[in-house]
Amino acid sequence: MTIRVVAKNQVKPEKVQEFMGLCKNLIEETLKEEGCIEYGVYQELEKPEILTMLEEWKDESSLDQHIKSDHFREIFPLLSECLEKETEINIYRKKL
Repeated sequence: MTIRVVAKNQVKPEKVQEFMGLCKNLIEETLKEEGCIEYGVYQELEKPEILTMLEEWKDESSLDQHIKSDHFREIFPLLSECLEKETEINIYRKKL
């Protein structure tokens, strides 16, 4: 069964555009990865500084490889610099 990641980010209002630019690069590279089914950023309608990454992976091994990838390890610290607080990450396994 597939793995779904929901990573909710509260971005500093003045850093939203920078965050989105970094995400664009991350998404382009991640979608090329074997095992990546879906990877995108969604903006909350009422609070535009809330940007949530929704990911779907073939399996845990694919997600593990993503976290170890050069592009993730390069961009993730830059994304973190744009945040008001630490990213809230939830990982789910599809059951039905």
